[in-house]
Amino acid sequence: MAPKLFWIGLGNMGRGMCKNVINKADVQHPVLVYNRTKQKAVEYSTQFEEGRVEVVDSVAAGVAKADVIFTILAKDDVVEAIVDDLLGSTDVKGKLFVECSTIHPDTTARVSKKLVDAGAEFVAAPVFGAPAMGELGQLVGVLAGPEASVQKARPFFQGVMAKAEINMSGLPYEKALQLKVIGNTFILNMVEQISEGLVLSEKAGLGTQYVRDFIHLIFQGPFAAYADRILSGKYHTMDYPLFPVDLAIKDARHALSLAEAAGVHMGNLDVGLAHLEEVKQHQGEKGDIASIYGAVRAKAGLKYENEPTPGLE
Repeated sequence: MAPKLFWIGLGNMGRGMCKNVINKADVQHPVLVYNRTKQKAVEYSTQFEEGRVEVVDSVAAGVAKADVIFTILAKDDVVEAIVDDLLGSTDVKGKLFVECSTIHPDTTARVSKKLVDAGAEFVAAPVFGAPAMGELGQLVGVLAGPEASVQKARPFFQGVMAKAEINMSGLPYEKALQLKVIGNTFILNMVEQISEGLVLSEKAGLGTQYVRDFIHLIFQGPFAAYADRILSGKYHTMDYPLFPVDLAIKDARHALSLAEAAGVHMGNLDVGLAHLEEVKQHQGEKGDIASIYGAVRAKAGLKYENEPTPGLE
């Protein structure tokens, strides 16, 4: 019989991921969902046929009913608080926890030990990809932990939430988060390079259109998507960021912590983090990772907010 599933966290990434589990996985029971703001979970549930989703009032209530629990939360302290709370009120023996949050490897090591010591199974399963890819089930999952536990988690990834997976079966949980944290530095450095290139082309009198053409023809994929997001002006007009500045700063600091412990200097990351902190100062929590462009513009003597490129607004 298919396991009963519980999903914790319906943020930018969690909404699409959970939707694909509900619609594509072998689900024979209502999928339990929990969000800190209950009304958001209730509104989310209305997009599905009756009986497909059940909103629960607490994490403990959901865990008590479920066999497999997915978590994707914004910050390390939130993940740890939820684990501590449920361990103090719920029996987790025999349950599988699939932790998809982007957190520090040390945090993963701590929460996994607490859950495993209490008799649960654990899989570290962060994902690569933007929210739009999460909606389409086109993420890349990174799965680490005991082979038997990873095998239980895999049916919910490739072909459901993900287009592919990086299988770290048999490796310590924290290895998946090391890869995730390092991988996110590529995203930050990509946005930094696009921003610097576009600002230079504007200041040098070349304009941005030719650089955009170059990016689309040579790099494509996420490079092209971020170039368009930047030039559209969405980085300063969105009601809610796609990759919030607070999370980008958290990820950058995690990577720098990892680098310091390994004796590695990441100069590009230092520059990117400094620009993210300027974004935070200028836009507050509405800032997006793409807002690095605004910080680079301001440093070059241009207005932080660009004029949107026609056709990309």
